[in-house]
Amino acid sequence: MNTNKPISLWIRNGRIKTMAGREFIGSIWIEAGKIKALGEKIEVPADINVIEADGKWVLPGFIDAHTHVGIGEEIYQTEGDDLNEMTDPLTPELRAIDGINPEDEGFRDARLGGVTTVFSTPGSGNVIGGTGVVLKTVGNIVDRMIIREPAGLKVAFGENPKTVYGEQKKMPMTRMGTAGLLRQALVDAQVYLEKLEDGKKDPEKKPERDLGLENIARVLKREIPLRAHAHRADDIMTAIRIAREFKVDLVIEHCTEGHKIAEELVEYGYPAAVGPAMVNRAKVELKEKSFKTPGILARAGVKVAIITDHSVTPIERLPLCAALAVKDGMDPEDALKAITINPAEILGVADRVGSLEVGKDADMVIWSDHPLTLQAQPEIVIINGQIVKPEG
Repeated sequence: MNTNKPISLWIRNGRIKTMAGREFIGSIWIEAGKIKALGEKIEVPADINVIEADGKWVLPGFIDAHTHVGIGEEIYQTEGDDLNEMTDPLTPELRAIDGINPEDEGFRDARLGGVTTVFSTPGSGNVIGGTGVVLKTVGNIVDRMIIREPAGLKVAFGENPKTVYGEQKKMPMTRMGTAGLLRQALVDAQVYLEKLEDGKKDPEKKPERDLGLENIARVLKREIPLRAHAHRADDIMTAIRIAREFKVDLVIEHCTEGHKIAEELVEYGYPAAVGPAMVNRAKVELKEKSFKTPGILARAGVKVAIITDHSVTPIERLPLCAALAVKDGMDPEDALKAITINPAEILGVADRVGSLEVGKDADMVIWSDHPLTLQAQPEIVIINGQIVKPEG
């Protein structure tokens, strides 16, 4: 059964794992793109379209909390490369939404692989790269795919900004320079907010509008978090130091050496989007990369999302990345949480996606087997109540 419009659906006799604490053999009723009801026995209309799940696993659509889908295309590596505006180390005014091509093959790969929601973000070439967006993986107009925008301000520590601007003989050439530029930008935004307040009392004191400072101000007001690219333990701690200094929310991106400082991450309470580990050690910061890291962090009490950093690792391999983390010691339940409810909460969209609950978006996948097994195939993928796999 294929459709490109939300219809009434009854998924029957599935092994439903809600990721909200329930697992049962039963049914899900989908109506107008939302979950209308679910349970072992539910009442549905007589003329409803039926999908017979036959005891197969039914889970929420998977979520990748850090990708470059649409903004860094695989095939068009020049024409489709809109990851970094590497002409200035501080570009907070940039928005990923303006660079995303919904026809990027990455979106198709994602949804056919059971990944229904992604966070797409600018790259890590700049100290501040711009804002990222959470969106569904189906659609031909980006504005209609969005769940949350902006959803975080990308900042980067470590080798990337050093390399880009060091070669240009510009600041930052050191880790100190990266931290200094970020701090100054946050201070500038604090001053901007103060001037806006003064302008309410005296219009002549109102500053000229600054799109970059507006985005940083959103961070200071805790409307969105800093999304901090940091591999090495010392870079992670610098990100934490600055976040605590300015009392802002923070997500650690990559967190490659997070296992070395797991206790500190628990103490400060920041979540981690961990990965990609299914890559070679292409740079010195990946020396400690391991599929053991997400399990170590989850056991310590860190909220963990497992990520592909697509196109670094192909996005359809997100379930495989979770499975490899299990192979290296992660609890299977924690691994499933790391690609469903945890990223939904980290991205601030858990009211809509990440678990199967009444009222949430009808994003779900019927798997041929447990999704963390090698042979598992996403047989039917539903997004917003639309059947997107098999394709019509």
